[in-house]
Parts: sequence; C-alpha cells; structure tokens
Amino acid sequence: MKRVFNLTQGELPRRWYNVLADFDNPLPPPLDPRTKEPLDPDALKALFAEECVAQEVSTDRFIDIPEEVLEVYRLWRPTPLFRAVNLERALETPARIYYKYEGTSPTGSHKPNTAVAQAYYHRVEGTRCLTTETGAGQWGSALSFACHVFGLNCTVYMVRVSYEQKPYRRVMMQIYGAEVIPSPSERTEAGRTILVADPDSTGSLGIAISEAIETALREPATKYSLGSVLNHVLLHQTVVGEEALLQLDMAGDYPDVVVGCVGGGSNFAGLMLPFLRDSRARGRAVEFVAVEPVACPTITRGEVRYDYGDTAEMTPLLKMHTLGHGFVPPPIHAGGLRYHGVAPIVTRLVEEGVVKAVSLDQVNVFEGAVLFAQAEGIVPAPESAHAVRTAIDIARECRETGQEKVILIGLSGHGHFDMSAYADYLAGKLVSISST
Repeated sequence: MKRVFNLTQGELPRRWYNVLADFDNPLPPPLDPRTKEPLDPDALKALFAEECVAQEVSTDRFIDIPEEVLEVYRLWRPTPLFRAVNLERALETPARIYYKYEGTSPTGSHKPNTAVAQAYYHRVEGTRCLTTETGAGQWGSALSFACHVFGLNCTVYMVRVSYEQKPYRRVMMQIYGAEVIPSPSERTEAGRTILVADPDSTGSLGIAISEAIETALREPATKYSLGSVLNHVLLHQTVVGEEALLQLDMAGDYPDVVVGCVGGGSNFAGLMLPFLRDSRARGRAVEFVAVEPVACPTITRGEVRYDYGDTAEMTPLLKMHTLGHGFVPPPIHAGGLRYHGVAPIVTRLVEEGVVKAVSLDQVNVFEGAVLFAQAEGIVPAPESAHAVRTAIDIARECRETGQEKVILIGLSGHGHFDMSAYADYLAGKLVSISST
C-alpha cells in the first residue's frame, strides 16, 4: 500500500486561489476605527504592502505567484501528503486517513507560505523593517526567516506566556536576526497601558498586535505583517490545498471530510478552500470541520459582529466571529489558537453552513497527539493536534458505523519545540482549561 504521495518541483502550483471570486455576495467591508464608516482600502497602505492591499480586495479567481516567491517555496515545497496507514490500523477503522504535512518548511509550519510572499512584496516596495506579533512562535519564526531571505529587519512581539513556555521558538527567530520582545512590553504605549492595569499579564495576540502596529506607525520605513485572518493571508495559504488536490488525485482518492485547526483561520482555509471550489465543480459533498480550543471558542461560542483585531482598538473593524477584542485567553499550550477573532472568510462559510466548528479540551487533544505520534512517527504541534484528535474521533465513528470515509487532516506543523507541553501531559500535569 502506497503511503506517501508527493509532487515534483515542476508541479508546484503557480497560482493562489481567491475564494472571494466565488462568493455570491461580497464580504462586509472593514470599518475605519475612527469613523466606523467603510474603510478606503488605500488607508491600509500605511501598514501593508500595496500589492497585499490589492490582493485583499481582489475578486480575481486566481493570482499568479511571483517567480521570486516560487524560488523560495522550492526550498520545501511541495510538501508531502501521507496516508496514515499505521494510525488506521491502530484505530481499527475502515476510514482512509491522509494528512498534508506542512512541518517540512524551514521553520516547521505552514506560516512561511504567506511570510515569504509578504516579505517579498515589502522588499520590492522599499520597506526596510517589518513588525508583527506571534503567539506560539510559528508565525514569528516564519516572518523572521522570510525577512532574512529578502534582507529586511524584523521585530516580533511575542505573547508573554508563549515567550516563557517556548524559548526555542524565540531562539529560532533570533537565529534569523529578529528582535523578539515579550508582550505586553514597556516598548509601546499599548503595552505600558496593559502593564499598569495588570503587571502580571500573560498577554494575548490582541495586545501583541497593538504593540506591533504602534511600532510600525511610529518607525520610518517600517510596516506591519499579519500571519492570519485577512483575505490576502488566506489567499497565500491556498498553495497547500492546491497541492493536496493534485496529490489525492495521485492517490486515486477524494476526501469526504477535511479537518483543520483554527486560530485566525489561515491554515484551515488554505487547505479547504481549493477543495471547496473543486468539490462544487464536481458536484461532490465534502464536510469541512474547523477545530478550536474550548479555552478560546471563537466560532463555537463567539458572536458574529464587527470588532477590532487588537486590544488597543487600532485596527480596522472586521465582521467576524469574536469573543471580544479585550478577551485574554487562558494560557493553554496551543498558543497559535489563542485569538479572539477569526477570518471573515471563515465566518462567512460557517454562516452558510459550509464549515462546521467544534471545540476540544487540551487534555483530549494531547491524548490524540500522542497516539498519532506513536503510530505515524511525527509529533504534531499542539495547534495541529486539534485537527488530529478530531480526525481520530471521526475515524472511530466510522469503526462503529462501518462507513469508509476518506479523511484529510491539515497537519500544519511539528511539535519539536513543544516538548514542555508533552512533558506536562505525560506527567499528568496538563489540566483541562475552559474559557470561563
């Protein structure tokens, strides 16, 4: 039985897929944080590269990937698609389980797919430094890598609890030349305000975003880069799903269920959006499952309304599922999923019934992650482990019902820098944490 399905570099997708072209109605427009009126896209150029702003509002179905970006992608792309034969046997399930593994990138996750594109566009336009935030450190390390490739400086505000929990991700950023600052910090007015109110604040992505944006607006030749949520970020991640479509065709299979973890939504959307387009064209029914932590249940318990993307109310307001921009999640190990909002594209698909959302407790998540590691030999990142656990639950249901579903997992990164989390789980110290 063939286990791995991989493309050659010559088959690397050369276009990103833009789902906005296929929406019947446009997304609600972002609102200006000062006037609360629809935002002129040109206003975003104060923070983002002009080409990223153009992609943010584009309705072209496909957008060409620049050759310079493809050249960097070829360091690790295409990434492999595996059939999880050993996991299937361990579960005694008739389901066929595949996983698209993004952990082979230079920084170990899917994040460089957009980091490289954004750094390239900024370099072309003369930006000298990029600022950003990071939770678990996957995005921060990806942007640090991309900035190094294109000769840009990089400043990363890392959520304090992750800064302390995951020191080796911080070291990886520093290896690529980035300055890494625990957030909230004394560096910015936004950080100082939080520390006055709560000197022991563990931080949040919302706070770190505020600090990064404040720095970008203050420093010359400096702009801001975001690793999830916005349309152009999800666009860049569709290279994952485009590859997976070709690879599953090589395997002679097609998914009944596509499962991915969701923080801001870019990893999940990058995998599922090309399958959404393709399944509709084929007239096939596919179930898309978004998995989030019960400690930060943005989709499953949040409201759909306009909200800021950051704590200090500096970003445009987006119509999205949100727990409120002041929400500070508990310090669970899946730092990349600790965000109060979600991509408006994902919100639209949930509202339309295309995407189903579930939330999981971290103890159950790590139980599934250990089983997967023992069967497949890959230790998943705590974020990816949410998708793994849900796929295991679906496969067990198939064992009970006899259904032969094909399940595709988005394994968005490895857990090599998350051993403290696994140590806590194996020692019985990992606790169940909810958002209430």
